[in-house]
Amino acid sequence: MNIDFARKLELAYHQQCKALCDEFHLKQTGFDILMFLGNNPQYKYAKDIVEIRKIKANLVSIHVDQLVDQGYLSRIDVPGDRRKVKLILNEKANDVVKKGKVFQSQFFSSLFINIDGEHKKIFKETLELMEKNLEDLMEEK
Repeated sequence: MNIDFARKLELAYHQQCKALCDEFHLKQTGFDILMFLGNNPQYKYAKDIVEIRKIKANLVSIHVDQLVDQGYLSRIDVPGDRRKVKLILNEKANDVVKKGKVFQSQFFSSLFINIDGEHKKIFKETLELMEKNLEDLMEEK
């Protein structure tokens, strides 16, 4: 596998979700932030988006401001830590996240068109083994 696959995957994803972004008048990064928070409710902070999604902090800040202004997100102060602010999806974000999850499911299903069940099973097992290997590598010091 080479770097072109990951690049093509990202480009195709962004190209395919453009219509959804246009429908909600969202920029791609704003859509990505909403989907990250919607798909991963255990994460609540801008720092999580920066660290996990690898989006630059200044871009996260700009887009979070826009999403708050548009009514998709709210900021909630964390008692006892004046520097921490939780990001909470507002009701307005529910439709974006719902349609976004349908889009994501259809997009990833489309990657497996013309791939039979046995190959899908092998692929899934291989990814699980690779994930285990990655975890082992990260535990090494």
